[in-house]
Amino acid sequence: MGWDAPWEGLRVVVTGLGVSGFAAADTLVELGAQVVVVDGGTAEKQRRDAQTLEIVGVAEVLLGPEHTAALPTVAGEPAQLVVTSPGWRPDASIIAEASTAGIPVWSEVELAWRLGPRPGARTPEWLVLTGTNGKTTTVGLLESMLRADGRRAVACGNVGMPVLDAIRDPEGFDALAVELSSFQLHYTELLDPAASAVLNLAPDHVDWHGGFERYRADKARIYENTRVACVYNVDDPVTEEMVADADVQEGCRAVGFTTGTPGLSMLGMVEDVLVDRAFLVERRHQALEIGQLADFGPVAPQHLVANALAAAALARAVGVSPDAVREGIRAYEPGQHRIQPVAKSQDVLWVNDTKATNPHAAAASLLSFQDVVWIAGGLPKGVVYDDLVAQAASRLRHVILVGTDSSQLRSSLARHAPGVPVVGGRVGDDGGAPLSLLERRLAGADGAEAMRAAVETAADVAEPEQTVLLAPAAASMDQFDSYGDRGDAFIAAVAELMERRSAQGTSEPGHGPADPGPADMEPADTEPAEGEEQPLRRAEDR
Repeated sequence: MGWDAPWEGLRVVVTGLGVSGFAAADTLVELGAQVVVVDGGTAEKQRRDAQTLEIVGVAEVLLGPEHTAALPTVAGEPAQLVVTSPGWRPDASIIAEASTAGIPVWSEVELAWRLGPRPGARTPEWLVLTGTNGKTTTVGLLESMLRADGRRAVACGNVGMPVLDAIRDPEGFDALAVELSSFQLHYTELLDPAASAVLNLAPDHVDWHGGFERYRADKARIYENTRVACVYNVDDPVTEEMVADADVQEGCRAVGFTTGTPGLSMLGMVEDVLVDRAFLVERRHQALEIGQLADFGPVAPQHLVANALAAAALARAVGVSPDAVREGIRAYEPGQHRIQPVAKSQDVLWVNDTKATNPHAAAASLLSFQDVVWIAGGLPKGVVYDDLVAQAASRLRHVILVGTDSSQLRSSLARHAPGVPVVGGRVGDDGGAPLSLLERRLAGADGAEAMRAAVETAADVAEPEQTVLLAPAAASMDQFDSYGDRGDAFIAAVAELMERRSAQGTSEPGHGPADPGPADMEPADTEPAEGEEQPLRRAEDR
């Protein structure tokens, strides 16, 4: 613990040469440790980063899959510590070997917490959050609220800036808004946060964790040892159960958030007003106004309001004023790829939500719009789609499936979205008719071409007042480098469509030889499910 601990000469293996792995290796060298870095990749970026680390003093950087089969030695001796990047599974050879040998395996977050701020820098409050969906939005809102309160704060962790980079800042921060993934939490033991939150929980990454219960257990670790407030989602009871089971510090409170009317010790909504009934003395009989739906803009999707309330609970736990909460909401600018409007043409709105990589996130997106042409599909990550399709069925007008094998999602659509035309998602050996040219384009390995095909199809079938929504409910790696790459391909394809329409000088989409038409759509064939939530909107928009 601390910068003055005996790090000198400590033999450390760092697995992974991504952002967090690079930060870990760089920090450990600065501390005087002997460091070996292992990464299975050999791309140009990894080679450049390897050269940089060797210049600053890393003993060895081992690139290539042949180096991931066994735990390497450090200076000819067994390693004493492994610091791993989030993507390395517990059953990976190096990690499993270290665990069997009793060698500690830490996340970069664990290393950052043990170090603490650089000597002479401010000591920040840690405000930590996790959840299946909404983490990045919430941590961005939290950072905005903290800054509106006049605090030097930064969003870090799973959001871009490694926590190690934040704690190494020479000036230091008043507060860290820390986004943590289940992967990071799995390898993290010691945290002492002022406040912590789990936004929601739904099946995701069950293949990495080895089952949903293990995934849940890793998420629940975030509440351990919290000092002031454990924030939970009233509308997701499992998060409250996590708080009840957590071993927290004396005096720590359970604080709920809900988009409904809040009870005692909760934040929530009263008509169009966001209110706090947790962090005020007279909370049994009063509530503080901390914002309004109008602060979000013309339309406030329900999940965005929920994220803001969760961020507000974390901020209020460390004394952020109600006015700063409101100003933080107003000042917040959502990042790319999360319900991002891309274009509007022929009264059709085109929206990029490529970050909706699982059914829970896709449901939040779909339920924000009434009439949807849905572009979806990709790697399912071991999840099922029946609940998602049942929730959204009445909103779907057409579905276009990309992905090398989106047959699971197609099957759920057939069961729960009757009469909704669907194209894509068939596999070549399913006993049906041979795949059409359009189906082959949608399922091909060329992601950019698949997205062009999807956008062309959507342009042909979308009608005025409808939304073309990319919310894949699946991972992207079958056709794209990342979810961001997938979103960029969608944006580029929409831009091409708009340029083509502009060049034609007409508002009508073309139907050239390469343009697929609605005849490729095939209807599903079973009954719809009933019931879905309405998005929150300003009163004048209801």
